[in-house]
Amino acid sequence: MKLMEMAKLRAWWAHRQGLDGSLAGLDSGAVLARTGWARSVGGSNPYLTLFARGGLTRETVDRDVAEVRICELPSARGCTYVLPAEDFGLGLAAAKPYVVNGDMATGAKLGVTPDEIERLCDGIAAVLGGVPLDPKEIKTAVGSLVRDLGPEGVKRGLATTFPLAMRLLQWSGRARRVAVNGRLDTQRYGYVRWSPAPSYDGRSPMTDLARRYFQWIGPASVAHFRWFSGLGVAAAKDALAPLNLVDVGCGLLLLEEDREAFDRYVRPSEPSFALVSSLDGILLLRRDLSALVEVEDEGQPMIGEKGLQTIGGIQELANNPILDRGRVVGIWEFDPSSGTIVWHSWVDGGGALSVAIEHMETFIRNELGDARSFSLDSPSSRRPVIEAIRTLR
Repeated sequence: MKLMEMAKLRAWWAHRQGLDGSLAGLDSGAVLARTGWARSVGGSNPYLTLFARGGLTRETVDRDVAEVRICELPSARGCTYVLPAEDFGLGLAAAKPYVVNGDMATGAKLGVTPDEIERLCDGIAAVLGGVPLDPKEIKTAVGSLVRDLGPEGVKRGLATTFPLAMRLLQWSGRARRVAVNGRLDTQRYGYVRWSPAPSYDGRSPMTDLARRYFQWIGPASVAHFRWFSGLGVAAAKDALAPLNLVDVGCGLLLLEEDREAFDRYVRPSEPSFALVSSLDGILLLRRDLSALVEVEDEGQPMIGEKGLQTIGGIQELANNPILDRGRVVGIWEFDPSSGTIVWHSWVDGGGALSVAIEHMETFIRNELGDARSFSLDSPSSRRPVIEAIRTLR
């Protein structure tokens, strides 16, 4: 596409993602429904997602989690995302092929039968109630129903039958995972009975998922949707067939109902900076970093596991990005030792960029304490990256 067309596309994606301030005032469920499910891997992405779009505080988000207005669930590709209540049933339906076929297939290779797992699931469901039980408490309660799967099980990621049963219970809506401290940036959980269980009442979960996907991040290609959904070529074709998608160029598809708004959209003339997570939806939904990077910026730095790299020609950023109307214009990390954001930008953002950095910095320092990318991320593991970014300025 031409340069101006790409600039418009980036700005449109940022607008649809609510990174231009257009979603301020909406609650967390409404933000996620409008912009897409937030990837959850025990890090800060769900909080950063909701703050960058709706200005939502951690207290507000945690309250919505406690009241089950939003919830962390297995969903697309069987991966965990934070979903709005209206999508609980759809998310679980989208996870079904990966939980049932994938996990059960692994269990079968280890000699686990459907009857064995059904007995274990029923036993676990019988002991769950409204007070969260941690895995140790559940295992103690069900006793010999949990079976050790030996060294081969460990090699395949299933040391016992317990995690397989818990995945099935979560997918079926019979059990809900609850963070022990009520926060989304943790990986210590208890489990409660989910009653009434969420259900999916539609006819085709993958078509409904595709419709939401193109509402969140269209224009996007079939390949982009296949990556997000995990579908093969034939299954993706079937899922997309009922949708009224139009090609706006280069194989990028858009819902017909959004075409007029897209055609009328004008990229703002003034910069609009947003600091987001490296797992933010504007990056992860399409997994096409090159579309958010100007050709002239491909040689700009990123600090990865191998040290200094350039952002040209890679699929995923190792650092959190700074965006301006959808264009990646810098990188940042949070330094908990100083309570500040360490950043580098290759554009002169002036006061507007300073305000955006301070806004996110204050939120992380006062409400999160840190901005971990994933569960094993830590201040010590991040220290070399932080120091490397400092040398760029």
